Amino acid sequence: MLSLTTSLAPLVLASLLGWTGAVKMFSRGTAQQAPKTALARMLRSSERATTVLRATGAGELLIAAGLLVVPANPVPGAAAAVLGAGFLAYLGYGRAMAPESSCGCSAREDTPITWRAFARAAVVLVGGATVAVAQDTWWPAVSERPAGALAFLAGAAAVLVALSADLDRRWLLPLRRTRLRVFGHPLLGTATDQVPIAASVELLENSLAWQAAAPVVRSALLDHWEDDGWRILQYSGVYGDRENARPVAVVFALDATAGRDSGGDPIVRVSYVDADSGEAVAVDELNAVPSRRILPMAG
Repeated sequence: MLSLTTSLAPLVLASLLGWTGAVKMFSRGTAQQAPKTALARMLRSSERATTVLRATGAGELLIAAGLLVVPANPVPGAAAAVLGAGFLAYLGYGRAMAPESSCGCSAREDTPITWRAFARAAVVLVGGATVAVAQDTWWPAVSERPAGALAFLAGAAAVLVALSADLDRRWLLPLRRTRLRVFGHPLLGTATDQVPIAASVELLENSLAWQAAAPVVRSALLDHWEDDGWRILQYSGVYGDRENARPVAVVFALDATAGRDSGGDPIVRVSYVDADSGEAVAVDELNAVPSRRILPMAG
C-alpha cells in the first residue's frame, strides 16, 4: 500500500494543483474574488492581487504538468513542496493580519481562512516532498494494479473535496437535501408539508435577530437542516474587532413550521460557533438588543 501511495502521489498532487491552478488562471471569478482575499490586504491593491493569483495559477499548472510528464524527476516534487510551504506561510500571515478575508486558494472561496485551507496546503507540502524523495512514476501502478489504484484515487479525491470549502454546495448541501427528501421532517408526515426554505430565510431577514447579527454575517445562506422542530440556517461570519477577529459560523434557529401566514414575530435563536474549534462563542452584545424575541441558542 505504501508503494502504491508513493507511486500515485504525483497523479493526486497534479490533479489538485491542476484544478486550483486552472481556476486561478482562467476563471473570471479570480478578479471578482481578489478584493476579498488576504492577499489584496497585503498588497494593498486588488489589481496586484489578481495578477499574483493568476501568476500562482500558472506556476501550479506548470508544476502539475511536470508531475504528470516527468514524475520521477525530483524537480517538480521539490517545487510543489516549496509551493506548499509558501502557501502555509501565506495562510498563517493572512489569518493573523486579515482573519475576515478569504485565502483565494482556488479563486472561488469567499469564506474566511479555516483549518481546511491549512490542511490542503499541508497536503501540497507533504505530497511534494514525498514525490521528490520517492522519484516514482505513476503509470506502472495504474496499469499493473488498476483496482487498487482506482480505490486509492477515489479516496484521495474524497479527501480533497472535503478539504475544499468552495465545493460544499456541490456535495454537502445536496446530501442534506436528499436526507430530508428521503426521511422527511421528524415532526411532519411528509417532506412536501414543509415550509419552503426561502420563506424561512425571508422571515429571518425581517427579524430583529438578523439585524443584530448582520454586522457579523459575511455570506449568503450556506447550509440548512432541521432538528427537533427547529429549522437551522447557517452562514459564515467574522466576530470581534480587527485585532481579535476570528471566523465563525453564524447559526440561526426558528420554528420549522413558521411561515408568512403564521402570524406574529417568529422566535429566532442565534449562536456563533468558532470555525476552527467548533466551540460556541459567547456574544454579550446580543443581550443588549431590546427585544425578548432574540434568544441565544442553547448549547
